[in-house]
Amino acid sequence: MFFPKLKVSCQKLSCTTSRTVLVGFQSRQKYSDSSVVKPKPRVCVTGIGIVCPLGVGTNYVWPKLLNGDSGTVSLSGKEYEGIPSKVAGLVPRGDEEGQFNPAKHLSVAELKTAEDVTQFALTAAEEALSQAGWKPSSEEDRAVTGTAVGVSLPGLQEIVDTGRTLETKGYKKVSPFFVPRILPNLTAGHIGIRYGFQGPNHCVSTACTTGCHAIGDALRFIRNGDAKVMVAGGAEACICPVAVAGFARARAVSTKFNDTPAMASRPFDVKRDGFVISEGAAILVLEEWEHAKERGATVLAEILGYGLSGDASHITAPREDGRGAQLCMKAALRDAEVKPEDVGYVNAHATSTPIDFYVSRVL
Repeated sequence: MFFPKLKVSCQKLSCTTSRTVLVGFQSRQKYSDSSVVKPKPRVCVTGIGIVCPLGVGTNYVWPKLLNGDSGTVSLSGKEYEGIPSKVAGLVPRGDEEGQFNPAKHLSVAELKTAEDVTQFALTAAEEALSQAGWKPSSEEDRAVTGTAVGVSLPGLQEIVDTGRTLETKGYKKVSPFFVPRILPNLTAGHIGIRYGFQGPNHCVSTACTTGCHAIGDALRFIRNGDAKVMVAGGAEACICPVAVAGFARARAVSTKFNDTPAMASRPFDVKRDGFVISEGAAILVLEEWEHAKERGATVLAEILGYGLSGDASHITAPREDGRGAQLCMKAALRDAEVKPEDVGYVNAHATSTPIDFYVSRVL
């Protein structure tokens, strides 16, 4: 999967109005005056893994994505009665092609200690590492391989259920695996444990920008010499009545398309009325360019720049003048050493809430 033009991905964090931008390009420009600034190590992508509402596996999901298929479905069950939003992006479960069956991807021990979010991330990481051809066995190679996977929310249903257990059945019925299952950093930890990676083990939790921040941090770990290879991305699995109710009370999720869920996600449409809560994981294998070249890895893309900023205005609303987004994009372009006119594609993030429409127009 190649990305022939320079691309900018702008992500906005709705709850703290933080921003981050990643810039990618297939071939890096060469600069002759290396005496002024020491060239930054080049970082490329050599593996991709996906678990999402469209299905499991990049080869299965990609055609569906290009076809415009929707993974949004209706939420059913008594537990959702009384909650105005009844749409969500659920990872399809089952034994058929493209469906997720955790028993096929995880060990018995992992099934016992890993919550859904970690199960998704482990599955996506396995695909990404297999594509990259990087599952080192030597201590030397494992020492230069790290993990940076972000999770913005813990398993809320696990917390609710454990709280009920404590109240109704007492302390001794609380599972000893409760805390390990809800810790956001244990998702990255499980990946490191499975493959024996001893490099940086990092977790980011910044809502909508979580995955992008994790990739940006991984990029900098490699540039800084902390690792040669980083397993990076984001994962989420918090669809439950408490989460849906909380977002609905904040008027953040869609409520007008319960009968037509495939139409609910419409971030730039005049009829937008909120985002669609979803689950899944997307994992990349980032690698120092020369390291990938020496071992004959296939380069899928190169990451040139990374930038982030904060609106510093409101816990949910972005600045009306779009300054936060502008600072973020300028930082990414500066880091990538490219000009705005070199950009061929901009991937704008929007939460589908009405207040974002102005920002999307500014961008």
